[in-house]
Amino acid sequence: MSTSTDTSTDSTSSGIDLDELATRADDAAAHGVAIPQFTADHDLDVAGAYAVQAASIGRRLARGEQLVGVKMGLTSRAKMTQVGVDEVIWGRLTDAMHVADGSTVSLDGYVHPRVEPEIAFLLASPLSGPVSAAQAMAAVAAVAPAAEIIDSRFENFRFSLPDVIADNSSSSGFVVGGWSDPATPISNLGMVLERDGRAVEIGSSAAILGDPVRSLVEASRMVAHANMQLEPGWIVLAGGATAAVPLEAGSAYRVLVEHLGTVSFRVVP
Repeated sequence: MSTSTDTSTDSTSSGIDLDELATRADDAAAHGVAIPQFTADHDLDVAGAYAVQAASIGRRLARGEQLVGVKMGLTSRAKMTQVGVDEVIWGRLTDAMHVADGSTVSLDGYVHPRVEPEIAFLLASPLSGPVSAAQAMAAVAAVAPAAEIIDSRFENFRFSLPDVIADNSSSSGFVVGGWSDPATPISNLGMVLERDGRAVEIGSSAAILGDPVRSLVEASRMVAHANMQLEPGWIVLAGGATAAVPLEAGSAYRVLVEHLGTVSFRVVP
């Protein structure tokens, strides 16, 4: 499994109006409108895609949203297979994406909404650049079960690696359960995603790069390429442990993580 996606600013996406693509990505997310793949008409590379992502989220921040963390994506073989790409990626989380545990989510404004079971880290101190697993966990205040609502804004849920990165790595919403002691072992916990009380996906936290802590290590390394650091108080979503499941109006979803507890929400039209 490759984890070598480079997020540096060196880009070969010359001649592309990255700000224009950022506007298209932001508008698609804001209005829940499907758009054609960027790579259908542009030779967009990974570095250019991260520049689009940064500019797109910058538009949200200019409207008053605040950064509250990052999400890691494509951290399990199931997710890589589902979307047809093979690199770990990351995206930004804002406060407007947060969904309270046990609350409702409306399908209005989504294009292809899906949910996946995750583990969340709450940071107590900053992280940036290459760190060991021990150093990463020393910066963690707590861990929790989580559910990420992803939503590709590209037509037919089809995209290349640069496309999905530019689309903020499909990040759309996140729900976090109760926080637990960071000393709780998380390397191989049973994880279940339920819809209306029935298991629809079953997996293990070991599917997240072999150990979710490795995802936190990757997050620290990758954001440094964007001249960022993981800030105290931020949440880091480790990535989906299973394939994502489409959301259905009227259904209730719950993630159960061994030793960590549950997190849930209900979908309304």
